[in-house]
Amino acid sequence: MRLEDFGHYAQLEEFMLANNLDHNQIGRVIAEHKERYIIKTIQGEIEAEVTGNLRFAAKSREDFPAVGDWVILSAEGSDFALIHKILPRFSVIKRHAVGKFSEIQIIASNIDYAFLVQAADRDFNINRLERYLTLCYSSKVSPIIVLSKIDLIDAQTLSEIVTNIETRVSNTQIVTLSNETKTGYETITALIETGKTYCILGSSGVGKSTLLNNLSGKDIMRTDAIGQKTHRGRHVTSHRELIVLDNGGILIDTPGMREIGLADASRGLEVTFDRIIELAQECKFKNCTHTNEIGCLVIEAVERGEIDKTCYENYLKMEKENTYFELTVVEKRKKSKDFGKMLKNVKKDLKKNYY
Repeated sequence: MRLEDFGHYAQLEEFMLANNLDHNQIGRVIAEHKERYIIKTIQGEIEAEVTGNLRFAAKSREDFPAVGDWVILSAEGSDFALIHKILPRFSVIKRHAVGKFSEIQIIASNIDYAFLVQAADRDFNINRLERYLTLCYSSKVSPIIVLSKIDLIDAQTLSEIVTNIETRVSNTQIVTLSNETKTGYETITALIETGKTYCILGSSGVGKSTLLNNLSGKDIMRTDAIGQKTHRGRHVTSHRELIVLDNGGILIDTPGMREIGLADASRGLEVTFDRIIELAQECKFKNCTHTNEIGCLVIEAVERGEIDKTCYENYLKMEKENTYFELTVVEKRKKSKDFGKMLKNVKKDLKKNYY
């Protein structure tokens, strides 16, 4: 077993050489269960937890290991280890934590490509797809759109969905497949490269776990049927797990996400809505909001039908959400800084009064 077999990359090797790290000290997080981690090393898999120092120094959830991370660890026996440090990440897929708007939740790290899965029969939503694309571009991850369950719709409906995507999304590959008939599996298998890491993103019930099981040739993830009354998927995958495929590709399944709150998404918005951004830069006013200003090139393009109105409205919604998130983070940091100053002054006064 070599580190290259589970995603070792050139920049990581350079970091290891510069810091005199041995390959035996390095492992990759392949599963997380309530602050306990399963680490894949060249010796095999081992259970681990973070050191007290790492836990104490952590300022947020981003400072803890996530599935896909490379870490420095020390064995504390034959079946347990301690994680001392998280090595530099070249990509991080993250969203704002549900119910905690200014906090970040890491979905997976060190990802090369993301399969964005939507079920063609019921789940397809172009606005949500643009949100996933923005999430990927913000995370420096290359997206691949996957339309699943095509056996449940006719050819004309499928063609209309693909055309709809191509009208609003540019330069992104689209794969159509059926988990039942295996149609499209030859295409998606050909996209998986040895040593590259892929994650599967999508709502519950779109066939993500079935896709992973079929690609791996094993029943790794439990699958379940769609609720007949609600037509919504049940949360079957409750954790993240990294699997090395027989062809050398590395795959991470993730829990279904009904909410995709964007975090630090400015770069992602620029790529997903490149046409809107391009026009926005030529607007008459530098601070144009593209909502009601006279002479706004974006609004004029929407009125002429050059930009899809729904796409435009989706952009405004995500731009507003991203701006609010950034302001919330700044406010939180300021409060933390002010609280730190207050504690420092209290300690100073107590010391003065004591002496």
